[in-house]
Amino acid sequence: MNLLGVDPGLNRMGYGVIHINGAGIGLVEGGIIKGGSASIGLSQRLLRLYNGIREVLTEHHPQAVALENIYSHYSYPNTAMLMGHARGIVCLACAENDIPVFDYESTRIKLAIAGNGRASKLQVQKSVQARLNLKTIPTPNDISDALALAICHWQTSLK
Repeated sequence: MNLLGVDPGLNRMGYGVIHINGAGIGLVEGGIIKGGSASIGLSQRLLRLYNGIREVLTEHHPQAVALENIYSHYSYPNTAMLMGHARGIVCLACAENDIPVFDYESTRIKLAIAGNGRASKLQVQKSVQARLNLKTIPTPNDISDALALAICHWQTSLK
């Protein structure tokens, strides 16, 4: 069974696919879907993200998608609204393919993957590396965060 984790973003969206094999997990693929810079315009960026996530869903047939909840400081409500667009694209593509979506707070993901709800990006990367038995740390952060989401969902829901 495959699980997909998605770290939503408008410039780039990280994704990570893991395979569940009995009591273990393994890396299938991690990558970036590029939305592009703000100069392109929101609708074109969303179209790029939508086409990219549909391609990932079609290629890997995940049984579930773990998606990070939006967190934005109250001083920056525009950031939360823009990230909501990226999350909406993922939810739409999943709904079209009858794939359930599960939402996780960043602190819950960090607690599940690194044992500390306030873990640093590097701690998350090293934990993902160890859990998936990778030779190198997964980079950029968008990919390691997406893989952490998939692992978190596996640990909390399926194990």
